[in-house]
Amino acid sequence: MSAKPFKILGIQQIAIGGESKERLKKLWVDMLGFEYKSTFVSERENVDEDICAIGKGSHEIELDLMQPFDIQKKPAVHQTPLNHIGLWVDDLPKAVEWLSANGLRFAPGGIRKGAAGYDITFVHPKGNDEFPIGGEGVLIELVQAPPEVIAELGS
Repeated sequence: MSAKPFKILGIQQIAIGGESKERLKKLWVDMLGFEYKSTFVSERENVDEDICAIGKGSHEIELDLMQPFDIQKKPAVHQTPLNHIGLWVDDLPKAVEWLSANGLRFAPGGIRKGAAGYDITFVHPKGNDEFPIGGEGVLIELVQAPPEVIAELGS
């Protein structure tokens, strides 16, 4: 395995799904004090999510509270409740290239803009014959860190 041409900098987000994001907000915003920031809705991705956060600057961690746009359709963002974890990465294209070359399986969709406006891609929860390494049951989102996060967390 060659040297990694990228660095994971920290946790960018945690995504939690449920049948009702209002119930999730009651816990995470009203009771625990996370701040509501915005809403993202995508029929194609079957998600209606409230983006919340705690912390400041590069130490801010996003919490996505997700409910399905249509409970009968896939992806079922409410199953499992811990939907995915997002990790800041300093160079997303290099990370995808290196990780793929070393057997990591990515979910369909490639690199694209995520709900918070950053470039993202997902590591598939399961490996397969072609790419034997997966998230071991966990969906992992790799998120391109902006310059200020790289400057603060990259050393």
